[in-house]
Amino acid sequence: MDNIAGVKSRLTWAVNIAVLVLVLLWTIPTFGLLVSSFRDRDQISTSGWWTALSSSERNLTLRGASPSEAIETPDGWVIEGNLFDGPAEITAFGINANRPTEFAPGDTAERRGAFITVQQDGAYRIVSAEQPEGSRGTRIFVTSMEAPKFTLDNYRNVLFSEGIGKSFINTFTVTIPATIIPILVAAFAAYALAWMEFPGRALLIATVVGLLVVPLQMALIPLLRLHNEIGIGKDYLGIWLAHTGFGLPLAIYLLRNYIAGLPREIIESARVDGATDFEIFRKIVLPLSFPALASFAIFQFLWVWNDLLVATVFLGNNEDQLVMTGRLRELLGSRGGDWEILAASAFVSIAVPLLVFFGLQKYLVRGLLSGSVKGG
Repeated sequence: MDNIAGVKSRLTWAVNIAVLVLVLLWTIPTFGLLVSSFRDRDQISTSGWWTALSSSERNLTLRGASPSEAIETPDGWVIEGNLFDGPAEITAFGINANRPTEFAPGDTAERRGAFITVQQDGAYRIVSAEQPEGSRGTRIFVTSMEAPKFTLDNYRNVLFSEGIGKSFINTFTVTIPATIIPILVAAFAAYALAWMEFPGRALLIATVVGLLVVPLQMALIPLLRLHNEIGIGKDYLGIWLAHTGFGLPLAIYLLRNYIAGLPREIIESARVDGATDFEIFRKIVLPLSFPALASFAIFQFLWVWNDLLVATVFLGNNEDQLVMTGRLRELLGSRGGDWEILAASAFVSIAVPLLVFFGLQKYLVRGLLSGSVKGG
């Protein structure tokens, strides 16, 4: 017995460690995405999110003031100013692109008869023996240390300038009905398959189980043709019905297993009291089946919210109907270098599924496992 107990203990530790690793693998990238979505455009492109709270080093190419602003002094023609609009710390500067860190702050560099001095705070002084000419200021290469910058501008741009706000509403328009409709239909079907006697019930249950393994891609084109023929192609009604059809097998399977495991005494007592099947379903089965309904609602909501394939087939790329996943695809193509926009867009996209999951997670395991125990 000790050996058996010892093996069980080791297995328990292995399971706990595996679960912890999976949680970390899921949580760390999500947290990194959240941090990146608030970072400044320049900093997110030069350093990782794990350095967000430390100063970052940047190599910049800046220009001094225009030659027209030169002032004649006893030392010569002088141009003075600051390379930055706010506080900054320069660690090196240069006047040649091949040697951008040649000089330390406070040193003086010579370029075409002009003596250039740059201080640590970005203040510069350019002294020339002759009056400078031209319309552009002297180019100066600097390496600076910048304090961490966080901003809400990324979310403002995403929600109000990039079309994400409209796509956010479109996704809700698709997801909410596509979650509620299959639950309603599957609940009635599950009760009938669990507690009502009629010819062919076993065959219907076997059919539902078989449909679980049928790839939905096989039905996309035939279903789209049918929708076009009856006039609901490229419309919200079409995608609602499509998601309902694709989600019904899993919904019926989960709910039927759960409802079949409810205590028989409760159902029989209600029938003895004269309750109809609809009354039993509405007053007894539905309240007791809430964990199973919530567990499927989580699965269906997450699947529909994150879906791109079905939305592309049944809605297309119409700007007025483009969902979040479609919008993110468009941004990856047109704004692939704007990491701050992509990070904010991605986190806006996953924020709602996260809230749904954490809000209903206590029902998830109960709904999936209760049907495996008799009377559970």
